[in-house]
Amino acid sequence: MIRRKIEPRHDWQAKVEADGLIWHTAEGKPYWNEASYYAFTPGQIEEIHGATEELYRLFVGAGDAIVHDPRLMERFRIPDAFHDAVRAAWHAEPAALNYGRFDLGYDGTGSAKLFEFNCDTPTSLLEAAVIQWSWKQERFPQADQFNSLHDKLVAKWRDLAPHLSSVVYFAHVADDAGEDTVTVSYLRDTAQAAGLTTVPILMSDIGWDSEHGCFADLDGNPMWSTFKLYPWEWMVHEEFGAQLLKTLERGDTQWLEPIWKMIWSNKAILPILWDLHPDHPNLLPATFDIPAGDAVAKPLLSREGANVSIRRGGQVIAQAEGEYGEEGYVYQGLYPLPESAPGCFPVIGSWVVDGEPAGMGIREDGLITGNTARFVPHIIIEA
Repeated sequence: MIRRKIEPRHDWQAKVEADGLIWHTAEGKPYWNEASYYAFTPGQIEEIHGATEELYRLFVGAGDAIVHDPRLMERFRIPDAFHDAVRAAWHAEPAALNYGRFDLGYDGTGSAKLFEFNCDTPTSLLEAAVIQWSWKQERFPQADQFNSLHDKLVAKWRDLAPHLSSVVYFAHVADDAGEDTVTVSYLRDTAQAAGLTTVPILMSDIGWDSEHGCFADLDGNPMWSTFKLYPWEWMVHEEFGAQLLKTLERGDTQWLEPIWKMIWSNKAILPILWDLHPDHPNLLPATFDIPAGDAVAKPLLSREGANVSIRRGGQVIAQAEGEYGEEGYVYQGLYPLPESAPGCFPVIGSWVVDGEPAGMGIREDGLITGNTARFVPHIIIEA
């Protein structure tokens, strides 16, 4: 796992925009950073692939334990009214891409370690699936890359098509940066490549048709199948939360991803995983209580590193601002990320689609990975 410098393509902005990445610069600096890349050996990729398979297995087991234990469900701050809906969806296995991104610590040796699982509203998908592949094809056409994301997404949509309504809506918020827009637009493209009919919509434009008892678009058309890049923990507290619960109980409205993702995407699962599998090589110690040693404090529901703090030797050495924390914290053992360049600490994002490893992306930032982290491409080289 070696970070190497390389000259960016002179027209890189136009090329990534042509592939759909309009959000390629943040705060005047490239978010998509092709001035460097990471080279991995096949053995290192096997480690990441194997860790991803194993972590997925652990999450399935943890999900079974959580939905069958009301005391564990309470840890997730899920409203009581939605507990049965989460359990029912877990057992029914409704239509789902079942995709997500395991964020891992890895220095090229030893075992990859889980930081968290972003599987409800994960981003950096287009970059991992398409943008870095196009870059590799141009700069290193003979090299390989851990990347089957695009093909697996299209194949999964094709598999889901008979189980969805004739029109599938793709919903997101109108984010200023365009990150959510880019992600949902790409996923909509993969669905259309699989033959589905799709319609884009903003979350704020979804209404409730009281006469027919269903959610509807601006033209009053019923929305029976909807992919949403919008957190479930926000949805259950929305104005239409009661109506949402009714549709879940009836089972006539499909939300992708399903509501059971509330347990996998919540950091409360980290201490539960550790309790179930203490000293597992792919896990870091995690607890709901403040530990005596070095640790990373994480709010249960924070995003993009918000309100995360790193504690070492009894002192807070790094922390991020944000609006999270009232829901509670977990404390995870500190993993020393490699500093591959001054101020650059890489985090591996290892993707799954339908529960299978599908590729990876790498983001660099300071000690806490936030929403201005830089995405760096990778290739596979012979050892």
